[in-house]
Amino acid sequence: MRGALNSPAISTGLESRLVVAPDLACLPLTQLHAMQQAGREIMEMYRVLKKAELNIVGEVLRDSLNKGETFYEFNHYPDDDVYDRETHAQYYYHAHRSETGEHGHFHCFLRPKGMPADVAPIEYPATDPWPQGDEALSHLVAIAMDGYGFPSGLFTTNRWVTAEAWYPAEQVIRILDRFVIDHAFPSLPVNRWISALFVLYRPHIEALLKKRDEVVWAWAEVHPGEDVFEDRKLDITSQMDISVEDILGRIEREIINRQS
Repeated sequence: MRGALNSPAISTGLESRLVVAPDLACLPLTQLHAMQQAGREIMEMYRVLKKAELNIVGEVLRDSLNKGETFYEFNHYPDDDVYDRETHAQYYYHAHRSETGEHGHFHCFLRPKGMPADVAPIEYPATDPWPQGDEALSHLVAIAMDGYGFPSGLFTTNRWVTAEAWYPAEQVIRILDRFVIDHAFPSLPVNRWISALFVLYRPHIEALLKKRDEVVWAWAEVHPGEDVFEDRKLDITSQMDISVEDILGRIEREIINRQS
């Protein structure tokens, strides 16, 4: 199920769109424990993959590479995306930002069938028709991967990049918990990893989405009369560097501090 269009190369010069990681001290202990469990799940997926000399990205590309196919920039991997018909979560992997140092990135979505009934796209005089019905998916976040198959960053994008319908940040935040891939295609470790990543980095993704909206509407103010969602000069709307090992360590220290 191909839910997004291939996008042109995304530009750099994004200092104003950098997001500072949330302060763990401000999070409730219950959430810290959930994040800790998710971080340990991710580390467990790394452990079992490493035993077989595998990694997250290699798992997603495995079927294609085993067929002897060339890895092409912009192509979706797997070819028809990964879709959970129960949760209506969806993702794919592709590459086109080698100039940033990443190997590629995952784009993560939720389709309307997985959303509460009162969640809907904004009303906007779009110059390019937005998808309708069950095609009106929401892009939640993108996960940048390094050359070793580990996540190195999170970022959000403008609407044209992923051909989504535009849901305001507060509504996207409401549906983040619904991103779960609960099956084994193309790889059970990858699906458990990406589902856990949404729990581990939940407060970070929230901050990225809020920054996304701030950037988009600030851009619209200085470009009156233009369709901000189709402006190719605005592609990445927020970003943040990440390290699973670092955040997990900081979470565990915060939990110990509160219990001492």
